[in-house]
Amino acid sequence: MNSGNDGESKTKPTPESPGVLKIIQSILAGAFGVQSDKRRQEDFASSSPWPYIIAGILFTAGFVVLLILIVKMVLAGS
Repeated sequence: MNSGNDGESKTKPTPESPGVLKIIQSILAGAFGVQSDKRRQEDFASSSPWPYIIAGILFTAGFVVLLILIVKMVLAGS
C-alpha cells in the first residue's frame, strides 16, 4: 500500500541564516524607519534573531559614540 509519501518531505525547509550585508541593510533601514514589509518578514523568518540583536547593539553603540565625538568637536571649536 502506498502511504502517500513518495520520498518527498512535507516539512518546511529551515530558513538559511542571513548574510552580513543583508543584516546591515536591515539594521540601517530599521534605524531610519524605512524598512519594507517584505524585508521585515524575511528578517523575522530567519533562523535566529541573534545576528540582528548583536548588529543592532553594535550600531547603536557606534551611533552614540559618533554623536559624542561630534558634540566634543563642536564644543572644542567654539
